[in-house]
Formats: sequence, C-alpha cells, structure tokens
Amino acid sequence: MTTGALIDSGVSTVPLMDLSGMNSEVDDVVEQGWKIVRDTRRFIGGPLVDRFEQDWAAYCGTKHCVGVANGTDALELVLRALQIDAGAEVILPANTFTATAEAVVMAGAVPRFADVDSKTLLLTPETIRAALTDRTAAIITVHLYGHMPDMQGILDLASTSGVAVIEDAAQAHGSTWREQKAGSFGVAGCFSFYPGKNLGAYGDGGAVVTDDDTLAEKIRSISNHGRSSTSKYAHSWVGRNSRLDAVQAVVLSAKLSRLDGWNRARREAVAVYSELLIDSGVSLVEATGDAISAYHLNVVRVDDRARVQAELSDRGIQTDVHYPTPLHLMDFYGGKSGALPAAEQAADEVLSLPLFPNISPEQIETVCSHLREVVKHA
Repeated sequence: MTTGALIDSGVSTVPLMDLSGMNSEVDDVVEQGWKIVRDTRRFIGGPLVDRFEQDWAAYCGTKHCVGVANGTDALELVLRALQIDAGAEVILPANTFTATAEAVVMAGAVPRFADVDSKTLLLTPETIRAALTDRTAAIITVHLYGHMPDMQGILDLASTSGVAVIEDAAQAHGSTWREQKAGSFGVAGCFSFYPGKNLGAYGDGGAVVTDDDTLAEKIRSISNHGRSSTSKYAHSWVGRNSRLDAVQAVVLSAKLSRLDGWNRARREAVAVYSELLIDSGVSLVEATGDAISAYHLNVVRVDDRARVQAELSDRGIQTDVHYPTPLHLMDFYGGKSGALPAAEQAADEVLSLPLFPNISPEQIETVCSHLREVVKHA
C-alpha cells in the first residue's frame, strides 16, 4: 500500500488504484499454479486454461467461455465469427475506450456512434434507435465503469430490428442486471483481464462467453489459426493467434473466488464516497434501476475539471479521466455521427477518483475532504 507515502506538501498520497493488496492475497496459490505450469510445460492451453474457462462460464451463467489474448480481440473475434458484412455498421456509445471501436474497424465493419443517457452515461433504447440505419448489423453495449444499462429494452429493440447484441463487459466483471450476470444477455459477452480490471491477470488476457455452441466453436477456431477441432493441421478459416496462456489462467483462477468479495468492498467504498460528498457540488455517476455495479471505476462529474484535477494532484490525490475525447470526435473513425451532446458534455466533466478493494475509510475521507475544498474554491 502507498497510504503512508508523503509528498513535498506533507499530504498523504492516495493512489487511483493499488493492486498490491489483491495480488498479495493470491501469492501462494499463484506460485503453486505456476509450478504446475513449469513442471508440465503446458504453457498454451491445457487443463489449467480449460479449468478457468469452465469456471468463468459458470460464473457468468453461460454455456461456453473461450479464453483469448485480450479484450479487444474478444470483440473483434465475435464480430468476425458473426460474419458481419464488410462496411456494415455496428452501433456503440461514443464515450468508451477506443478499443471498442478499434475492434469494429479491425473486423471490417464501420462504427456508428450513439449518444448516451445524460445521467447514467450508458446507451438506451432511445439513443440506439436514433443511430439505427438499414446498414446496422450489431449493437455493442458497453457496461461503462461497471454499470449496466436497460438490457431488456436494448434486447427488445435489437430483436425487432434484426441485429445482434454484443456486450463489452471489460469493466463489468460480476456486474448484474436484474440479478443476471454481465456477459450473459447478448449473443456474446466480451471481457478483458488487463491487470487493472476487477478480475485482472498479471499481463494481457481476455475471454468471450456465449450460449451459442456454433459461435463458441468458431471463435475458438479463429483464435487458434483457424484450426479445426479434429486436427492440428486442418484449418477451417483464416484465423489468427489470440489465445489465453496457462500462466494467466492460473492467476485468474486464483482471483476468481475472491472477485465477489472485492466487488462488494468496491461498492461499500463508493457508498462512503456518496455519503461524504453530499451537498459538495460533486455528482457521482452511479448504477441505477435494476443494475448492481461491480464499480470498476468511481466516477464523478465536476465543473472546471482541469483545475480540479491539477489541485488534487498537488494535494497528493491521484485521479484520471475516462475518457477525455468522445470517439465520434476522433477524425480517423470518420465522424459520421453528428453532434452527441450528452457524451460530449460528460467528456468535459468526468473524473475518476481513487477506488480499489483495499482502500481505507481514511483514504476516502482524505479524498473527499480535499475534493470538497477544491470544488468550493471554484
């Protein structure tokens, strides 16, 4: 932990994220697993990867899990396996990480950016409907910050429009909507296991979960050079190399049993933030309605964000911005979506505050005290 570290002003540093507590909890189990990998030399695939895939599918409430190299690949592989026509449009929110749109482009499709709800910052059936065209082939719902949108409404709209729903659940490990896990609603759910995620590896990793037998088989084949399930040198597709390795599977399996507890600690921390920031002029972006968030990030909205962030940094409070530029304003994505006012305004105001399972009440109080002072001085 970095709780006791001091900066020149004498203020205790509060990091945006501290992975040391989570990682230390699984050190012994990970070391035992890595010894098995070293002894068996099953570095790619094998029983340890199989075990994690089975456990993650069960956790998400799906029939299948295919481990892949990263979350971006997970999205691209699903789009490729669905055989979406070149030039077809895929709707996604403008206020997401570039990887969501990147995967669409790499799969040969065209990103079609939609606006979001001004409070939840998530897609809604209404914002999706405004982006629908006769070229729409799929919708990617992004469970931003760990919050899930109105999945039933989105699924109903997609069904009547004849398009597929893909979940970008890279920030939603363990999030639920009406008690159903993220990743289990659409044709497929895509996860990243980047080290900073709620369920994070010690390197890159990702997964696709689905109930579709054919889709799972095809994704597994494409991710392994297009190999068939019957022969190492029989290739059914033009594939690629995107596989989860056994070393990362060991780490993920060790952490999975702790995920719900870590998510619960995140929610409890956010509840403290919410109480301490009442009447502060700072608004939290919170899960609403039928969703229970995994709170990958703790995001607030503030005026004059650049100044607020700079002053918090001077006081030893580390923050970040997720994300400063909506994707429809990035020239290389085409800019065909027009103005998206809710996403654009949010991009100027959102600020991510420190959050991790082991954050202490004292650290939260420090952040909130300084934030209230900084905002009051505006």
